[in-house]
Amino acid sequence: MSRIPLVSAEQANAEQQALYAAIQAELGVVPNFLKVFAHSPDALRAFLGLYGIAKHGSLAPATRERIALAIAQQNSCEYCLSAHTALGKKAGLSHEEIGANRAGSSLDTQAAVAVGLARSLMENHGEVTTAELLEARAAGFSDADIVEIITHVGLNLLTNMIGKASRVDIDFPKVSLN
Repeated sequence: MSRIPLVSAEQANAEQQALYAAIQAELGVVPNFLKVFAHSPDALRAFLGLYGIAKHGSLAPATRERIALAIAQQNSCEYCLSAHTALGKKAGLSHEEIGANRAGSSLDTQAAVAVGLARSLMENHGEVTTAELLEARAAGFSDADIVEIITHVGLNLLTNMIGKASRVDIDFPKVSLN
């Protein structure tokens, strides 16, 4: 049971209901972690704004999911791991690819560099090496792409913290951290 209760549609005030309607229109569902965010409509709007910007960037949807899977595994967030396994499958990731992402790599050579950089950003609190940035550039990532990788790490750290702190009930097919 979630340690921070969900704001149900029935309990939601007008502001929360408007946010839920927008989320429902975009995703077809309001995931539980957003029902935790809804306690602070400002925080929910901030998350949705960052999410909206990040999903329109230059990184391929599959690469964004690869990063999310690696970060969820690294941060031991079962909610996010479950969510991004489902979303990764929708983005075309195979079972083997998802396993590689969870281990901090990828079967795709270029994506492996993005996932590795993302994990290093988390592990080293942003203190990546010049060599890691040069490797990303050599793999074909522009500076804009590198900034987007950093953005996705931050976005996923935020959702991991909401998931873990609240122990929100998983509303995706559950995937174990092991």
